[in-house]
Amino acid sequence: MKKILVFLLILNSQFSILNSLYAQNDRGFEISKNLEIFANVYKTLNANYVDDVDPGKAIKTAIDAMLASMDPYTNYFPESDMEDVKMQMLGQYGGIGSLIHQEGDKHYIAEPFEGMPADLAGLKAGDRILAVNGESTEGKKTTDVSNAMRGQAGTTVTLSLERDGKTFDVTLTRKEIHMPNVPYSGMVAGDIGYIRLTEFTQDAAKNVREAFVNLKRANPNMKGVILDLRGNGGGLMNEAIDIVNIWVKSGELVVEQKGKVASRNQKHRTTHAPEDLNIPVAVLINEHSASASEIVSGSLQDLDRAVIIGERSFGKGLVQNILPMPYNNQMKVTVSKSQRTLHPGHRLQPPRRERTRRQGARLAQDRLQDPQRTHRLRRLRHRARH
Repeated sequence: MKKILVFLLILNSQFSILNSLYAQNDRGFEISKNLEIFANVYKTLNANYVDDVDPGKAIKTAIDAMLASMDPYTNYFPESDMEDVKMQMLGQYGGIGSLIHQEGDKHYIAEPFEGMPADLAGLKAGDRILAVNGESTEGKKTTDVSNAMRGQAGTTVTLSLERDGKTFDVTLTRKEIHMPNVPYSGMVAGDIGYIRLTEFTQDAAKNVREAFVNLKRANPNMKGVILDLRGNGGGLMNEAIDIVNIWVKSGELVVEQKGKVASRNQKHRTTHAPEDLNIPVAVLINEHSASASEIVSGSLQDLDRAVIIGERSFGKGLVQNILPMPYNNQMKVTVSKSQRTLHPGHRLQPPRRERTRRQGARLAQDRLQDPQRTHRLRRLRHRARH
């Protein structure tokens, strides 16, 4: 009887292995079959379609259509779009160094950055942008005009401009532009610090930490700090973890990520000594605060180090990696989901002592009582950059 039982167990395990192999072979066959079908569709088009088929454009369209069936964060970047990748990762891009703004269907130079190509070429705030490289800007979105003006550093772009009723062309050589991820930090209402973080790009944590340390040093009686993440769509996860670490002790679990590939299943903890474990912190968020912003705000709240004030955030618990592709192309792929493991005795919306609620309300009130600062930050947030 025991021998029969052992035999049946062995047989069952062999069937399981065979079923697994068959499943893998079926999937491999499906992939090979569909790739062959796709290749033959293109070959047939190329050989028979009445007009010439641009191979790069056709394949890019097919790739974009395939990725559109995934989540909106999985994207393919051809070599010509590398500036977008650099902007997302490093906060750097090749451009002329100026803000622009739109009024109706017209676009204008808003603020040339000192020492950048736009400034050196004599562009002035109020110059109307008629065309970029001969293509009219009328009726286009600000992002489209901005993207047309960007490109690899060292390349040129020609702008057709209008000033005081006269039109003229200017050819500028693009330069590497670095956008600060902490555009402002200072004091509001005398004893409350304020730090604005726009993106979780490279060195975001370092810059937030420096801003906080400088505020404390210059204002020994500082009673609280506001971290403004409104409109911050996220970025690098390691920067988010290090920002939490500014106000949380080393060794605390911040976020856990789980994906299809086992090597990407990780638990991320704080690893450095904190700057301050006692000062009250308020985090401002809105419907456009996503991903890394949600990791920072949620973790600080869960660890009882901050109160969150504002609107319901975007709700993006996905992690992307940028993977190299042939011919200098790259692909941003959602590889895992992020989640916060709540600490014992904590809830996602933990109860707050009345003192903490009063502190959070006071921080928000102090922030909103500085209309001049609010106006300047709103202008920074809504202007397009290039």
